[in-house]
Amino acid sequence: MTDPTGRRAVLEARNAAMREQVDTLLAELKTKTAQLRETQERVQAITATAVSKDGAVRASVDSTGALTSLEFSANAFERTTPDKLARLATETVLQAVARSRTELNEVVAPAQQGASVDLSELLPGVPSLADLIPPPPPVPQPPSARRQPPAPRPDDEDGESFLDRSGW
Repeated sequence: MTDPTGRRAVLEARNAAMREQVDTLLAELKTKTAQLRETQERVQAITATAVSKDGAVRASVDSTGALTSLEFSANAFERTTPDKLARLATETVLQAVARSRTELNEVVAPAQQGASVDLSELLPGVPSLADLIPPPPPVPQPPSARRQPPAPRPDDEDGESFLDRSGW
């Protein structure tokens, strides 16, 4: 029995094209999996350290931004008030977190590039590889970058001083 319409040849060509597409997808999946493992190892190894401008505070964080070390210079408590030292420590920690997040974003960026052939295109209902990789976390801004109104002074009952001439 012969196939006068060439239907068999068409089906064989489609089958070969589909196999090639699946082989390409599997190769990309293996590459992406290896890349994700390497990325995960690099992410776990990230640490960042920041030192205050005056050298009084040194803070280190891990890849999640968790504080791993906070050090004060020997004379840090002599040169400032507790409130100022607390603000300085907070700013220094946030600088370390920002460095950690920036490095994290740089490490994760290549892994967030999507595959040329996505499984969701071939099989409806299957999640996209791009959807499985979370977006990078935002880089925190130190308090000095976020403009905050000055705290009222203790001698001000209504938060305004009669000596403050900034509104004149």
